[in-house]
Amino acid sequence: MKPRRLELLSPATNADIALQAIIHGADAVYMGATSHGARKTASNSLEDIIKVVDFAHQYRARVYVTVNTIVYEHEIKQVEKLCHDLYKIGVDALIVQDMALLRMDLPPISLHASTQCDIRTPEKALFLQEAGFSQLVLARELTIPEIKAIVEKVSVPVECFIHGALCVSYSGRCHASCVSTGRSANRGECAQICRLPYTLHDNSGKIIAKDKHLLSLRDFNASDKLNELIDAGVSSFKIEGRLKDVDYVKNITAFYNNKLNDIIADRNNNFVRNSCGKSLALFNPNPEKSFNRGFTDYFLSSRRPKSIASLLTPKSMGEVIKDISELNNGDGISYFDHNEQYQGVNINKIEKGRIITGRKVDIPRGAEIHRTFNLEWQKTMQRESAVRKIGLHIKVDETGVSAKDERGIEVRIPLDVHKEPARNPMDYRSEFSKLGNTIYTLSSYESSLDKNIFIPRSEMGPLRRKLIDTIDFANKATYPLELRRKENKSFLYISNEIDYKDNVANSLAKQFYQDHGVTIFENAIEISKKTISPGTVVMTTRHCILRELGMCKRDKNNKIYEPLMLSSGSNSYSLKFNCDKCEMQVLYR
Repeated sequence: MKPRRLELLSPATNADIALQAIIHGADAVYMGATSHGARKTASNSLEDIIKVVDFAHQYRARVYVTVNTIVYEHEIKQVEKLCHDLYKIGVDALIVQDMALLRMDLPPISLHASTQCDIRTPEKALFLQEAGFSQLVLARELTIPEIKAIVEKVSVPVECFIHGALCVSYSGRCHASCVSTGRSANRGECAQICRLPYTLHDNSGKIIAKDKHLLSLRDFNASDKLNELIDAGVSSFKIEGRLKDVDYVKNITAFYNNKLNDIIADRNNNFVRNSCGKSLALFNPNPEKSFNRGFTDYFLSSRRPKSIASLLTPKSMGEVIKDISELNNGDGISYFDHNEQYQGVNINKIEKGRIITGRKVDIPRGAEIHRTFNLEWQKTMQRESAVRKIGLHIKVDETGVSAKDERGIEVRIPLDVHKEPARNPMDYRSEFSKLGNTIYTLSSYESSLDKNIFIPRSEMGPLRRKLIDTIDFANKATYPLELRRKENKSFLYISNEIDYKDNVANSLAKQFYQDHGVTIFENAIEISKKTISPGTVVMTTRHCILRELGMCKRDKNNKIYEPLMLSSGSNSYSLKFNCDKCEMQVLYR
């Protein structure tokens, strides 16, 4: 039985960050192209993507490009051309939301179903597999048993988020930003109104919570659940963060790279990584040192977790400081004041066990101090912080040099030796180990040259370069591109009805669903000519504000006077609770 392949998938705002993600241990990266990515401000030129493809493919690491917004009718030809261009430059797969791409004139490039496809059930997962998707990105809200049930239903790899910011709504089904600000999340323009402070009041006007970040969730951290996710059948482990900086990507990628490697070692190598080359971090990765709102494993452990929200602030909490001696001059710290307001201040210096700041602060006695800026850490991350090398096994005899590596590449080049004793014998192992700034390192060396045969010193440099060039050429020539799966057009969709939450915004998407048995259609909100009416559901979430506040309706002692209302500035919504499904809906008012 072959070992199962595991993939660590890292985000990249730009080409430079993508390269660092690969160096720090990613098996694949995902990034935006020139348009139609779900992070509009994280777009990249084709030239930059080529740079990433060429670098990543050296390690047999993959490059996935996000084309995961909904597509308007007049953009179809533009998206078709973009996909052809991405295929030509060697991109491994496209991450997509709009089913129109399955009816476009596309090259045979592999397609991955984005988390915006809202994959929460085995039935939806199976349909998307049969529709032609090669990898499925599951909704973040699932429990481990729910993930396992999906994996058991499909044969394609399943991808799950394991770290980073959380959307409070089911992805792809949040229309709050669109109806409130005109900026559609499904077009990569989310206004992040979930991070605002809200006041919650009941039907009598009583204020239940005032100016709290009731829809703002903590950040995801599934590092303690990796073994369980692997047992559930997950193949790809995704880090969120296409808007994060390079320090974040370096740190979090290196952290999970180490975690996966340790798991593989502990499990007697029944699993292997989905790329080649060993990445060695030159620092101690720690997620708390990067941007975070506090951590949660969300619903992985329980359908009803006790607390998953960051009620007091949507800003970074950094790392908890237990002793002043941990701090350095120039650090930044944060705390909550006597009014539970988030405060931050820079440290001028630490003197005799006291924090000296540039302005007067009043930190409550016993308050928890967080470091949100670590000067020494920043200096560490600005230096070279990881190396990644592919091991070469080199064998020399009197007719040639052979090289073999973990990618399965094996080459041989002829050798012109001199059959006479060398006046100054060389250490050939040492010479072949001089691989400079290449991606290779010498893992083993074997020679059958006898003492009366030698390689001239002047020929060693050109010989090494020719060997590396030959290996690189062979890698490019044999790189395995996965092609798009065939669509099963007779497979019926999970429903015969499509409403606005399914985001159909063009004729090709409508045709796709018609081909799979859908007969009733409603357009996406983004193109609907109807006025959004009060009571329209703009967000559905497993996050329950009442549960978070200790007021769960399942407890009969809690008297709730519905409907409850949320307000923040000009934004106002009503709430609806489905206790049977343990879901909350946010409705436009």
